[in-house]
Amino acid sequence: MIEVKQLSHQFELGKKDKKTVIPVLQDVSFSVTKGEIVTLVGRSGSGKSTLLHLIGGFLPRQSGNIVINTTDVSDFTEAQFAEFRLGTIGFIFQNFQFIQSMTAYQNVELPLILQGVSETARKIQALDTLEKVGLKGFEHHYPSELSGGQQQRVSVARALVLNPLIILADEPTGSLDSETEEDLLHLIKELNESLDITFLIITHDDEVAKIGHRSLMMHDGALIDQEVK
Repeated sequence: MIEVKQLSHQFELGKKDKKTVIPVLQDVSFSVTKGEIVTLVGRSGSGKSTLLHLIGGFLPRQSGNIVINTTDVSDFTEAQFAEFRLGTIGFIFQNFQFIQSMTAYQNVELPLILQGVSETARKIQALDTLEKVGLKGFEHHYPSELSGGQQQRVSVARALVLNPLIILADEPTGSLDSETEEDLLHLIKELNESLDITFLIITHDDEVAKIGHRSLMMHDGALIDQEVK
C-alpha cells in the first residue's frame, strides 16, 4: 500500500551566499502492506514528520521514490498530488486544523465538496461518518464547543469521509489526556479491523506505538529498527 525507496531530504537555511544545509532524512526505505497499522517512532527532530509530509505530498520529493497503492507519486506536481490524495489518503493532525467558523458537520463535509459530491449525497455521507466515530448529535457544534477527544473524533471523521485506503496520522493523541487517548486508539483499531484501512502513525508515545502491527524506529533521519509484533 505504501512503498518508500531510498528517500532522502534536506532543508536549506539562510541566504544564497550563506546557506546552511540540514539533512533530515537519510536513505529511508520501508513498505506498509494493506490493512496494517504501522507506527513510526522516534524523538522530536528524528525526521518522522518530514517523512509523513513527503508521503502525503505536502513536501516535494528531492531523492528516492514513493509508491502509494501501486502508483508512483514521486514526480507528481502539487496539483496532481492534491487530486490523488482526495480519493486515497486521509489525514489526522495533532492540532486538528479545523476551520473554526464551521460546525463539525461542515468540517467533515468539506472534503466531499472539494470532490464535487452532490449536496444530498454529502449530507448522507457526512452524517453517517460522524455517527461512525460516535458523534451523532454533535453535528452542529463548533470546534470550540467540543472537548479535545470530540474534536479529534471530528478529525478522524474528516479523514474517513472519502473512504480512503490509507490514513496518515501525525501525533494523533498529542493533545489528549490518557483516558481520551485510550478511546481514540480503540477507535483506530476498530476502524482498521472493520474497514481494512491502512494506518501509518507518527508518535513518540509508547502506548500509541503498541497498537501497531509493526513499529519502525527512526533516529537522526535514518530508519534504525523494525519491530514485528
